Amino acid sequence: MNQRGVRAQQREHTRRTLLREGRQLFAAQGYGTVGLAQIVEAAGVTKGALYHHFDSKADLFGAVLEEVQREVGRRVAEAAEAHTERWDQLTAGCREFLTVTAEPDIQRIMLVDGPAVLGWSAWRAMDEASSAQHLSDALTALITEGTLPPQPVAPLTHLLSGAMNEAALWLASADGPTDPAETWAALERLLRALRHAD
Repeated sequence: MNQRGVRAQQREHTRRTLLREGRQLFAAQGYGTVGLAQIVEAAGVTKGALYHHFDSKADLFGAVLEEVQREVGRRVAEAAEAHTERWDQLTAGCREFLTVTAEPDIQRIMLVDGPAVLGWSAWRAMDEASSAQHLSDALTALITEGTLPPQPVAPLTHLLSGAMNEAALWLASADGPTDPAETWAALERLLRALRHAD
């Protein structure tokens, strides 16, 4: 491998290390508590190396959040793809979303600090490009095949996405339910109500 290739590999390794260490610190302590000095010390790099890859702590956090959202999207898609019926895919995907976003590290980065750090508009745009897009596609397919009645998809997507984000926050909070199965049962009843009467 030539020198250029070696340097590119080193840069990518540094970037991955910063993302990994940043994610661990943000998840454990929260964005507001973590300082740049902690991140670079944990990653074993200089501040200059961090600034070579990210403009600021907020920029690093944004990259971590994108990574978390991709992970959530992948896990939801895998849960859905384990089923052949589209309705079962939707319900399995929704259930996995509640499961994965209630995990403390993901919940803190994606649902608590994400909107606060990026701002509501930027966070919603990221959410729509990941989780909400999967949900929109699933609902569109269900309407097309006649499982759900004809209706505009965007309002339904936003309503369900908001309900699931709120449920995930509630499940992870100290005041949340002691039995997550109750929350899933409520969501499942909500989803069933959307279907045509059998």
